[in-house]
Amino acid sequence: MRFGSTDRYIATDDLTIAVNAAVTLERPLLVKGEPGTGKTELARQVAAALGMEMSEWSIKSTTRAQQGLYECDAVSRLRDSQLGPELGGDRVQDVRNYIRKGKLWAAFEAERKVVLLIDEIDKADIEFPNDLLRELDRMDFHVHETGRTVRALHRPIVVSTSNNEKELPDAFLRR
Repeated sequence: MRFGSTDRYIATDDLTIAVNAAVTLERPLLVKGEPGTGKTELARQVAAALGMEMSEWSIKSTTRAQQGLYECDAVSRLRDSQLGPELGGDRVQDVRNYIRKGKLWAAFEAERKVVLLIDEIDKADIEFPNDLLRELDRMDFHVHETGRTVRALHRPIVVSTSNNEKELPDAFLRR
């Protein structure tokens, strides 16, 4: 499985080497550049060239790293508990009914290796990239509400893009 230029995307030799190194070493790839230079398209072309599904996580200024893992909808659970057993049913007894999987969780549980695009990682809070370091290194995380540890079945190919709007933390860049 090697990436190279496609009929829709011309990759430089250096870019091809970087992508193939990230794929082979199973390490995240950070692609930095001006808006509109094809960073997101690169991830799509990598997925297409390698015959993999792609999952896109578009980052906004309000995005938190936890959202990529999972979110627990405590408000819905509280509302359902107040409805009583007739309307809320047994659903409220199991917290798993209120946990929504994030993009990282979905990529970790995918039956086949996928390309996970973390698009515009520099749009989020400065701590956002650092908050993902452990999960991206170990490819697992703990769901506190259930006591379960989610481990990647297959290490996804992680491609993060940055428009250079903000400096990314040194710890993130080193990894």
